[in-house]
Amino acid sequence: MGISDVGIVRAFKEKLRFHEQRQKVLAENIANASTPGYTGRDVKAPDFFRVAAEMRPDPNVLPVRTDAQHIPGRPLVAGGAFKDGKVAGYEITPDGNAVVLEEQMMKVSNNQMDYQVATSLYQRSLGLLRTAIGR
Repeated sequence: MGISDVGIVRAFKEKLRFHEQRQKVLAENIANASTPGYTGRDVKAPDFFRVAAEMRPDPNVLPVRTDAQHIPGRPLVAGGAFKDGKVAGYEITPDGNAVVLEEQMMKVSNNQMDYQVATSLYQRSLGLLRTAIGR
């Protein structure tokens, strides 16, 4: 099991991919703002609960008791806690009838900030995992 198989790492990767795709679509909107008849588009955010449902922990992984006074662990997966389903690609939806540059630039700015937050959290989670495994 690699670090990339850990659920939180996969969730951050999915979030980063979403922001990359959204940045591309918003840049196309800005580039075509003066094109007659062009309709702005946006990327529909994925359902976080579907992403979380896809992250199934290994049922055989149990917490380790390093002291007799520790509470014994139980499997991390409860029966029926996760639903079957795959995360589909991102849905591109219409974003109004015309492109308003100010709105698009605000969306680009918000998208960039969200991407930076996700990147920071991704790096910190990897650091915590490396610390946990002793590297």
